[in-house]
Amino acid sequence: MNNRQPELFSRHKHNPILTAADWPYSVHTVFNPGATLLPDGTTLLLCRVEDRRGLSHLCAARSANGVDNWQVDPQPTLPADPEHFPEEIWGIEDPRITYVPELGKYAIVYTAYTRDGPGVSLAVTKDFHEFERYGVIMSPEDKDAALFPHRVNGQWLLVHRPVSAPRAHMWISYSLDLRHWGDHKLILEARHGAWWDANKIGLSPPPIETPQGWLVIYHGVRQTPSGCIYRLGLALFDLREPERCLKRTDEWVFGPEEIYEQRGDVDHVVFPCGATVAPDGDTLRLYYGAADSNISLATGSIRAMLERLDEKK
Repeated sequence: MNNRQPELFSRHKHNPILTAADWPYSVHTVFNPGATLLPDGTTLLLCRVEDRRGLSHLCAARSANGVDNWQVDPQPTLPADPEHFPEEIWGIEDPRITYVPELGKYAIVYTAYTRDGPGVSLAVTKDFHEFERYGVIMSPEDKDAALFPHRVNGQWLLVHRPVSAPRAHMWISYSLDLRHWGDHKLILEARHGAWWDANKIGLSPPPIETPQGWLVIYHGVRQTPSGCIYRLGLALFDLREPERCLKRTDEWVFGPEEIYEQRGDVDHVVFPCGATVAPDGDTLRLYYGAADSNISLATGSIRAMLERLDEKK
């Protein structure tokens, strides 16, 4: 009898869907894109692009179907600006995009690589051409952050991952103005011991609102003698009290299996920063960095993910 659980994500047959070869200017690698759907249905990926110095910036790629025929901006869309924002001295990385209806803008939470390590920065835009930077909102060492799409109980919410050596957990913080953050709460702990998500975890795409709660896809890091393995798990948080975890999968649900995920600048990595939800409200497209070297696509069902979490009852 086969008790194997069905896979929650299906890789696109043409993976990787974007590589450095698709860029109109010279770069080293492209990976870890934020993702959103524009009003006309176009998929926009805000890609992390590492140049040949080793520093990263963000560049937009647009596609009518979210799969191919990508139109890549001819120059960096959001370059680092260390002259005005000195915390960006070593580049900006790993954006997560949330459309915020109250603002009529897209909030981009990204990692600013400061002299003292990674910090969390925020910028907003209406059109991905002009940006208003808020600067660092969470000081180093902190990353893997995203904004919720609307206020809860009158306050803005931010998920982020501060590091408290030797472990790193997921936290939530609250703000009235998007600039000053407090009331910090631990929401999901990295497990101890031999677990796939022991010692270090972090948010992957921004939280997804469902009738059952906030669905969170998170990454866990398994440390092995031959290096780290980055894989994905699921958690569900209360809609009105998002700091309260309702359910969490024990097993990982997506990991590096294909050669383009296992071999690259950083081996054995699947790392999504962005996802889009189709008009059916169920089909999820997960855009992920593979081996820190390319951008790939996997498709899943929100309903199936919630059913997998229901098995935790």
